[in-house]
Amino acid sequence: MNTVVKGTIFDIKRYAIHDGPGIRTTVFFKGCPLRCLWCHNPEGIDTRHEIVLRLKRCAPSCTACLSVCKKSALSKKSGVIQIDRIKCNLCGKCEEACLYEALEVAGREATVDDILNEIEKDKVFYDQSGGGVTFSGGEPLCQPEFLDAILDGLKKREMHVALDTSGFAPFETLEKIAGKVNLILYDLKLADDEKHKKFTGVSNQVILENLSALARNGYPIIVRVPVIPGVNDDRENTLKTAKFLLSLKNVQRISLLPYHKGGCEKYQRLGKEGFFGTYPSPSDERINEIQKTFENFGFSVRRGG
Repeated sequence: MNTVVKGTIFDIKRYAIHDGPGIRTTVFFKGCPLRCLWCHNPEGIDTRHEIVLRLKRCAPSCTACLSVCKKSALSKKSGVIQIDRIKCNLCGKCEEACLYEALEVAGREATVDDILNEIEKDKVFYDQSGGGVTFSGGEPLCQPEFLDAILDGLKKREMHVALDTSGFAPFETLEKIAGKVNLILYDLKLADDEKHKKFTGVSNQVILENLSALARNGYPIIVRVPVIPGVNDDRENTLKTAKFLLSLKNVQRISLLPYHKGGCEKYQRLGKEGFFGTYPSPSDERINEIQKTFENFGFSVRRGG
């Protein structure tokens, strides 16, 4: 009997224009080995499902969710809902009962066919715009069997496929997937290893080694650099990153991704405010300076994905 390959995703974004060329569908995988303090998709870090609470949508007088919670994980104090995340078993009953879409379970199980069917819906837009599908996260390489099975299912569909990755994975896993996609969007956060550990929780040694190996083997790469003030926007990091990338081939472009505070409200929704940092957005002047530095090294640079 054939085994149905399944995985966990937390979102599918249609008509995406910042995750590779053209109009795309971006599939967000759940689970990531990094703990970047500026993460804008914190619901993608944990491999497990998580309950999301949008307090602004919750009606103070409504108790529909409380009546269906068998674990007594929900309560209300002065009209404000409280979640005991230890008691919660993520059954999803509260999400079903909520009349205002204030409660949601982040993460859902999906089969390969589920993903392929969703991707197929907008094939006409991919064909017209030169777009396709992008696998992002979280970190897609945290679920290599699921991703590999989806890519095999895409072979006959003649779509442009991109992988958005941190590069933190065994190279054998990364190269197997790289051989089945058209473009790699490779996130490069910090050149200094100690700072990388401080702000992401892991060493950058594997990340840099994997990027070098991908370039040597001829895979098409766009390097994506998030710009976070006070973390990696200094000239020293920019120069060190540029000098490292200068030694590589097949880097088609550098994309600068200015930090935004879109993730901050998500931290609150997940009850994880204390796990992440809050940073100012970089000024246009600072972005221009970083762009100019990379361009002086001969790189093509774009602001945004």
